[in-house]
Amino acid sequence: MATTLRPLLSLLTFLICLSSSPLPSLSAVDTFVYGGCSQIKYTPNSPYESNLNSLLTSLVNSATYSAYNKFTISGSSPQDVVYGLYQCRGDLAMPDCATCVARSVSQFGGVLCPGTCGGAIQLEGCFVKYDNATFIGVEDKTVVMKKCGPSVGYQSDIMNRRDAVLGSLGGSGGLYRVGGSEDVQGVAQCVGDLSVGECQDCLSEAIGRLKSDCGGAVFGDMFLAKCYARYSTSGAHVYTKNNHESSNGDSEKTFAIIIGLLAGVALLIIFLTFVRKVFGGNGMIFIFPFLSFIFFKQLSSDLNL
Repeated sequence: MATTLRPLLSLLTFLICLSSSPLPSLSAVDTFVYGGCSQIKYTPNSPYESNLNSLLTSLVNSATYSAYNKFTISGSSPQDVVYGLYQCRGDLAMPDCATCVARSVSQFGGVLCPGTCGGAIQLEGCFVKYDNATFIGVEDKTVVMKKCGPSVGYQSDIMNRRDAVLGSLGGSGGLYRVGGSEDVQGVAQCVGDLSVGECQDCLSEAIGRLKSDCGGAVFGDMFLAKCYARYSTSGAHVYTKNNHESSNGDSEKTFAIIIGLLAGVALLIIFLTFVRKVFGGNGMIFIFPFLSFIFFKQLSSDLNL
């Protein structure tokens, strides 16, 4: 059964890439913020690659019904184990969450982190990370990305409102926090594997760094490894979901394609398992390429490739 699943998991990862690339961009959801990769490469066609494909498939599948999840795919040896998680922005509807995670995963196999044992990507709407070393449930306050807008000098009324908004974010509860005062808005979020205390500690660090490093900037973004805090003044940035409501049709289309692909792969697993039992392992050699060709052809037609 394992040999049946491996090509199917690779197939699904490839299908996710196809489903993501031709559709219009949802600017407030899938805009690239930062990404990073491990320096260690895995061996092609190795058990680790198979487990990684399984992990990425699980992340995409889970994002159709949950805003956060974590997975550990075990192997026959410690070096084959892969850990991964995703976290969608707290205000996203499930179609937007699923779209964001699918697009993130597609980038891992493309321009970002090809063949690496670990990778992380932050889009506007979601965060996805995988690695061969455990990081799940570990607080990490390393600064991974900082961006401060242009400074307009210290305008006390604006900065006072900014400090008040950031203070409200630090004093609020929950993993996802938003606040605003007139033309100043802020947003903060932790990854779901942190405890309440760890989340508070991480956000306090991010907010403190944001105020000290960005000074009188019109906007500021502080991304730590497990949380972030952001603010904007005078409409410099928009962080809430209202900015992408007009793109719901595109995200729902992508969501429907993802669901269809997952259902199709599930049916292929059942069918190919039956074929394997009837014809033996040799039957898979002939039937799998044929079914893949038919499936790719139909997918290309659906996406107007």
